Amino acid sequence: MITVAKRLHTVEEYYFSKKLREVRALIAEGKPVINMGIGSPDLHPSPEVIKAIQDAVLEPNAHQYQSYQGLPELRKAMTNFYHEHFKVSLNPETEVLPLMGSKEGIMHISMAFLNEGDEVLVPNPGYPTYTSVTKLVEAKPIYYNLKAESNWLPDIEALEKLDLSKVKIMWLSYPHMPTGAKANKEAFAQLVAFAKRNDILLVNDNPYSFVLNEYQDSILQIEGAKDVALELNSLSKTFNMAGWRVGMVAGSAAHIDAILKVKSNMDSGMFYGIQKGAIKALEASKEWYASLNEVYEKRRALVYELSDKLNATYDTNATGMFIWSKLPDGISSAEKFIDEVLYNKSIFITPGTIFGSNGEGYIRFSLCVPEEKIKEAITRF
Repeated sequence: MITVAKRLHTVEEYYFSKKLREVRALIAEGKPVINMGIGSPDLHPSPEVIKAIQDAVLEPNAHQYQSYQGLPELRKAMTNFYHEHFKVSLNPETEVLPLMGSKEGIMHISMAFLNEGDEVLVPNPGYPTYTSVTKLVEAKPIYYNLKAESNWLPDIEALEKLDLSKVKIMWLSYPHMPTGAKANKEAFAQLVAFAKRNDILLVNDNPYSFVLNEYQDSILQIEGAKDVALELNSLSKTFNMAGWRVGMVAGSAAHIDAILKVKSNMDSGMFYGIQKGAIKALEASKEWYASLNEVYEKRRALVYELSDKLNATYDTNATGMFIWSKLPDGISSAEKFIDEVLYNKSIFITPGTIFGSNGEGYIRFSLCVPEEKIKEAITRF
């Protein structure tokens, strides 16, 4: 076999890629596994969105290569969406870029702004892809602690004490994944000021704003934020379009142009029909969000009940489509605990440790599970 690139020695296969193989093997053996681990929406997009993609495939240019920047009307729909829900004004020509899911944006941003040896501030706990992509581009992750006692928000004073001379990017994710904590405008303002003092690019990954969340916040609401901040967003969770792979990155024209230089060399544009469906989704009425949250509210109440069965505690003020629960004292390993539940109760729950060392002692439930399945999980205890 040809020797693989050295960068592959710095990362491992994504946890869910490995663990879900194990789960599928158990199901193949006849085990009635209930998957409460992964945040893949089981609900459908709206009928209007489905009709939009169906109609679009019959249009004359539907199957040709598309613009690297997406359809002008898609960019306009994205900027309208930001203006309506976040009160953020963006230029659709220069300050937003459609992505094939926000996950690819993490790679594009890293490739656009990081050189070998640069350092990146990564939240602990946080989305594992921030670490793996940082390593793949041969930069160095520097983990900053998030703790329950500070509502999972960064400690700016502690950050200022670090040697930040090589730090180029700081990853944020608010509403926070996996804990569901929110960052208020004061916290965002402090982070923007910190980034300006230290010449750091902030990137807020923001796909959970509309799930069980009354108010929508964006780091771009802060005056002067575009100078030092980008924001990723996604249609996956809000509109049940995870498999469609539609996201966006918003920020200054200069930052967006740098990302486009990478993206335009990585793909040949998003499928026309998906763009048309995305436009229709972004035009959704308030009733759409209300109906979505009505479903998740019922599921959340049941997951609270399940968490109670495990004597695990949780923050009822948290938002998003996950429940972050603290295991009772005396359980030494979250990973050992979830394996016992998987093999003894046929329920898959995510261990907090896959999000970082500060996730030890925690487990994460997904709300992407029908009510009847959650009720069945409860009965198994």
